[in-house]
Amino acid sequence: MMKTLCLATIAASAAAFAPSQVGRASVALNEMSKSIPFLTVPEKLDGSMPGDMGFDPMGLSDIQTDLRYARWGELKNGRVAMLAVLGMVWQEYGPHLPGDAYATRDPWEAISSVGFGSNVQTLLAIGCIELANWNETFNGESRPGTLPGWEGP
Repeated sequence: MMKTLCLATIAASAAAFAPSQVGRASVALNEMSKSIPFLTVPEKLDGSMPGDMGFDPMGLSDIQTDLRYARWGELKNGRVAMLAVLGMVWQEYGPHLPGDAYATRDPWEAISSVGFGSNVQTLLAIGCIELANWNETFNGESRPGTLPGWEGP
């Protein structure tokens, strides 16, 4: 029974790694969304982006001039959220820098215990990273999520 359940789980999760559907040539008028069958497919969600199933119940694609920027933001915010969770776990259980300012184990208390200077330094580092990626985010030829020097396979 357990082996059957494991095999069924593996087979079901393999669909997540299947290649995405190639974009449609055009969106038919009043075509219904695959994700929410009672809503129509938004005009800009034509299936050309990976994972696009026409999910836009709030109509956010209508106010975006270029969905590539929204895709960049989605990927960047997801990566920052993953790093934030890792940082909170590290603060609680990982080793710390020497000194009383870095000794607290509570992630929320740690923000105020390091002082104003350390927090400004962190925000400036984040700003430098954002400025270094500015052209990649806003030029029309880059692929969302790729960074210079971190192209991957």
